[in-house]
Amino acid sequence: MSSLSEAEFDELAATTLRALLDAIDQLGDGVEAELSADILSLEFEDDAQYVINSHRAARQIWMAAEREAWHFSFEASSTHWVASKTNSELWNTLESVLSKKLERDLKLER
Repeated sequence: MSSLSEAEFDELAATTLRALLDAIDQLGDGVEAELSADILSLEFEDDAQYVINSHRAARQIWMAAEREAWHFSFEASSTHWVASKTNSELWNTLESVLSKKLERDLKLER
């Protein structure tokens, strides 16, 4: 488990989810994003849904997309959210799954 306090985690996770929402909103057509109660829901024209949410008990951000799941922990040394199993970074992972889903290369504005 992360060494972040609950308050530190809540602030970092909320800031990250809001930044992801803003970045996804800038993509335009193809995906609708909504942030409610620390859950960022993405819905696509084909009714597929991706979910990114904060998980306070584990001090992680979880993402589910295309029958896969990632659990990202905050690494203070790099100031990034990194998945424990794959060592992939949250923003890069989301860019990858969105690029595949939307069938175009994209870069999220951080």
